[in-house]
Amino acid sequence: MPRLLQKLLTTALLFIGFATQAYEIEDLGDGLHRFIDDRHRSVFLITPEGAIVTDPLNKKAATWLNEQIKTRFNVPVKYVIYSHNHSDHIYGAEVFKSPHTTFIANKLAAQDIKNTQMKTVTPSLTFDDELLLTLGDSTVKLNYHGPNDGRGSVSILFEKQKTLFVVDWIVIGRMPWQKLWSYDIQGMINSTQAVLKYDFDTFVGGHADIGSKADVARYLSYLELLYSQVTAGVLAGNTLDEIKQNVKLDQFSDFKQFDAWLPLNIEGVYERLMEESGMGWRSDL
Repeated sequence: MPRLLQKLLTTALLFIGFATQAYEIEDLGDGLHRFIDDRHRSVFLITPEGAIVTDPLNKKAATWLNEQIKTRFNVPVKYVIYSHNHSDHIYGAEVFKSPHTTFIANKLAAQDIKNTQMKTVTPSLTFDDELLLTLGDSTVKLNYHGPNDGRGSVSILFEKQKTLFVVDWIVIGRMPWQKLWSYDIQGMINSTQAVLKYDFDTFVGGHADIGSKADVARYLSYLELLYSQVTAGVLAGNTLDEIKQNVKLDQFSDFKQFDAWLPLNIEGVYERLMEESGMGWRSDL
């Protein structure tokens, strides 16, 4: 192989390797940061007393983030908070394991982590409905609002920073994931209604865009209209194909993946109505 071609190929491979591991840290103010790994996001808080890290995402991402916290901020990681039980958000936690680090999850998430033998750190601190953490002059409020996505999925409110972090069951600027796999549509609506009562200005999700409280309210409107219109179609005796033709929701067409995923969202709600709500075997339908 000519030397120039070999050099170009080596450079290209190095670039590809770097590109596939391109992580970002964004400063959100008052010590709070957003960590980006491709399509996944988490947040972490830096205080003089140490760091609070949310979802580690995966081992490579967590290793990179841990090094950044050491070199940029020179503080120990005191807490690692799991948003819920899904492996694409909470794997890699072993990177942060140390005698001074506490791993936190809702009891339902912790139960599922244990029962399914997930390859991540078992939470050492669990809670039922609410947990308050204070580190330095910042308080973080964790709440479980009932079923919404996966098991034990919680909201994480950074009170001083007026920033809310939620994974999967609120997404800003993009449609909910395809056929709503693992989602509880009624629970998503209930949980989103609950967090809108909180005092926050900034929303960060485990995927997609940063947004405002108004963006969260608009996302809730989408869920409510999606659910109500699919339900109305079932009550009217329409087939799934007819419901897909009738439900438009064009006012949300700016959401990423709208055209591709609206039919899938409709199908996901329909399946949950048939199964979870039992509409598939109701004698009056």
